Amino acid sequence: MALKYFERLVSPIAPVLTALSVEEGQAILRERGDEIAVLISDQRMPTAYGNELLRYARDHHPSMVRMLTTAYSELGEAIEAINTGEIYRYITKPWDLENLRADLRNALELSTLRSERDEMLREKLAVQQQQLLASRVSQLATVCAGFVQPDFDAGLHAFLAAASTAECLAPAIDWRTMDHADLMQGETRRNVAIGQALAAWKPRFQQPLDTPAAAAASLAQAMPEQVTLQEGRPVINGRNPFVWPLEGAAGELPQPGQVAWLAWLLAWGRPVRIEKSNESNWTIHLDESPPPALGPDWLARDIEELLQGL
Repeated sequence: MALKYFERLVSPIAPVLTALSVEEGQAILRERGDEIAVLISDQRMPTAYGNELLRYARDHHPSMVRMLTTAYSELGEAIEAINTGEIYRYITKPWDLENLRADLRNALELSTLRSERDEMLREKLAVQQQQLLASRVSQLATVCAGFVQPDFDAGLHAFLAAASTAECLAPAIDWRTMDHADLMQGETRRNVAIGQALAAWKPRFQQPLDTPAAAAASLAQAMPEQVTLQEGRPVINGRNPFVWPLEGAAGELPQPGQVAWLAWLLAWGRPVRIEKSNESNWTIHLDESPPPALGPDWLARDIEELLQGL
């Protein structure tokens, strides 16, 4: 009866979904939680207390506005729910109809504000991730020139083209555990480590890579766990070698094998094309023709292509 009465009262303000128990409420949240702006739960329900449903909603739908309706004798439980972050506010029973409608309108307005805030934060984070990805590309150019060789253009261009083909993602930034200074410190350590790893790989590729066969054999020797030769062509298992220096988490230092692909491309210095052969394998096509003339703005174009794929 209370559910029917509540639905009749609230439906002119917003669509209403009702549940008879905590279990039914959790089932609705699992199925339709993304549609729900405000959750109101009675404290006394069959088999479980309402704050259990509110705690479930807090854990799985944190932006949902949560409210508790309770009798005067249960105010201690309502206050505890507020203090633990489970609810926005409580509504005492018996309901005052005008106050209840006002509370619901305020809750719906708060939900709208939260949604707008979350959307703004998502857009801001997306921009920051794109900026970090572009910064990593320019830093890779500096690292390649400083640690490996000044004529790095063709190798890095081939690496960025492969990263675009492998649908490189923007690196994640966890602003809950780091601020901007922490991010810059982690990125600096990361870039130095990448440069040192590339420099360590350089002697491995000193022998002339003057033919596709020699280059393919060299790559297979450098990455034996990930590369096999099929009909003379290298086949790489997984997309990680193509994207790790760009996708890796902030501050994550490289393992030697994670930069072997880039080091090999810098040594090969000629056109390369990757092609996805199945769910996990990528075939590498080598070209003996001279490196293409990239022009002065090649790095900017490569960065734009990477960002367009996000």
